[in-house]
Amino acid sequence: MKKAFFIFFSICIFITTNSAFARNVYEQFIPEENEVIFNQSTFNIDVIDPISTTNLKGLNYPGLRGTNQLVVYTSAFGTRTNTNEFGTEAIVTGDIVSSLSGADSLIPYDGLVISGHGNAKKWINENIMVGSKIYIDSENKTITSYITSDTFLYTAKERINEVQDMLAYYCKTCDDYNSKRTEQNLIKAQDYIYKAQKNSEDCQKYASRAIEYANAAMATVVPYSAKELKGVWIRPTYFCRNEIENVLNDLQDKGINNIFIETYYHGKTIFPSYTMEKYGFIKQYEDYLGFDPLKIWISEAHKRGIKVHVWFQTFYVGNTPPETNPLYILAKKPDWANRQKKNADSAQIPYSVSEHNGYFIDPANPEVQDFLYELLCEIIKKYKPDGINLDYIRYPQSLSSNYSNYDQSNWGYTTYARNEFKTLYGTDPIELTKTDYLWDYWKYYRYNKVNTFVKRIGILCRNNSIVLTTVIFPNKKTAMDTKLQDWRSWSLNGYVNGFTPLFLTCDDKTEANLIEEILRNKALDTKVFGGLFVTFMNGSETDLIKQIHMTRKYDLNGVILFDYAHYGKIYDNALNQSIFNAGKRDVMIMESAIPKQNKQLIFGKQRK
Repeated sequence: MKKAFFIFFSICIFITTNSAFARNVYEQFIPEENEVIFNQSTFNIDVIDPISTTNLKGLNYPGLRGTNQLVVYTSAFGTRTNTNEFGTEAIVTGDIVSSLSGADSLIPYDGLVISGHGNAKKWINENIMVGSKIYIDSENKTITSYITSDTFLYTAKERINEVQDMLAYYCKTCDDYNSKRTEQNLIKAQDYIYKAQKNSEDCQKYASRAIEYANAAMATVVPYSAKELKGVWIRPTYFCRNEIENVLNDLQDKGINNIFIETYYHGKTIFPSYTMEKYGFIKQYEDYLGFDPLKIWISEAHKRGIKVHVWFQTFYVGNTPPETNPLYILAKKPDWANRQKKNADSAQIPYSVSEHNGYFIDPANPEVQDFLYELLCEIIKKYKPDGINLDYIRYPQSLSSNYSNYDQSNWGYTTYARNEFKTLYGTDPIELTKTDYLWDYWKYYRYNKVNTFVKRIGILCRNNSIVLTTVIFPNKKTAMDTKLQDWRSWSLNGYVNGFTPLFLTCDDKTEANLIEEILRNKALDTKVFGGLFVTFMNGSETDLIKQIHMTRKYDLNGVILFDYAHYGKIYDNALNQSIFNAGKRDVMIMESAIPKQNKQLIFGKQRK
């Protein structure tokens, strides 16, 4: 049996003290009869189930995964990997890769997650696919991935199963649902599965054809929804009216009806700002000098029936050292800089290592809040956008509270905050650890500083009939623990109209878990627009389709893609078949009608 030559993770015993496998595994892979190996590749494992003492290289990074590292996470590590979006991950169930994710993956009880950044990410992308077979040599700390003829069959069958499930859902829930194109492609996919199973020498060729037709079926199975917000985040790196109009024409053709324009980012505005000038900061982002792109974006988008939301990087001011320009925000106002406990008294302005080496300003400082409020007032009064989308509406990221040096990695230890907290509670928070009774007061102090600002902007937006949405991290506990982001309060208190959560994954099952977390913790009238990162993370077009399908199943209010720069032709072609295109849903296929006897091929399960 082929399973005998792979790891049975469900019966493995893990040594929790060093998180290594307690037994060796077999030294070679022996394929089944008629199984052909197409690719075999081995990579070194940096660490299995890292802790702060076993992986110092990853100490400052989410999930303790450092630069260029390959990390293996098992259920001994926890329920999630806690990683960020700059790597990639493969979820292994038993000994087979069941899905490809991106970040913060759910760790299966009977499997593991392979996670890589940099060189390790490149290896995963080039050598692992759904259906790959995984062998781990824990003694030599290596991982080997095998792509075999069974891999292609596994992928094809799973894709067909997924489309069948989706097709059954829409046939049941949608009136006048047109399934003809989907059914036709499913039949062809099933036919190639049959050929692959009967011709071992040409298995890869036929299974690959089955995957192609299953993918084509998936591109047509999700219907168009007129009520859904279809959005995209855009960094507006276009420097004349003609370029902006071309982008908007493209977005209109793609079916996008809402755009989120990055307007205040890296501590600068894309428009000439009298607020920035008043405070002595750079009046306008240097790249945009000579014209006002925000005015053009809004006026031209509205001509095309597209709504515009101002994407606003609230407490983040970029990753360029302040000393390089005397007009940078933190060069003019160094006392505004946010600080960690470990560098609270440093002469240097600290940056967040785990977030692009970025600099942050202090939510507790009333001058900071007044400046940002005035800047948003200027935007609303002068440009009258359809919405404000607050990003970085939080503190910089710290380590998880599971780690012993958690309090040292926490942010908010500015002179202003320390003095105010000491006045209120009689103790300088720098003296506190997480075991002190005042620690929770210190957490709530910082939560409330962000909450107060969101409330203030919520009132501003309501008074001007503008929609307020906030970018949130959907795992509530992690958001509060590591980013001091208490988004549940914003919803329950009615501060915001909606959330744009970051689903930093290519896996729809992980996405579903995150959606459920949000729905459990929000008010009924708070809308949710799923922020999908598949394009940014180089996921497949089928990953994106499955995630949009998941937002439909949970009745979210729409989706926003991150971002336009990564919205390539492959994704456009897939979404334009049906999901973002009302016209193609009713296109009649040119081939003959599907015989009744073939209906069971479409709706019957094709299992391994």
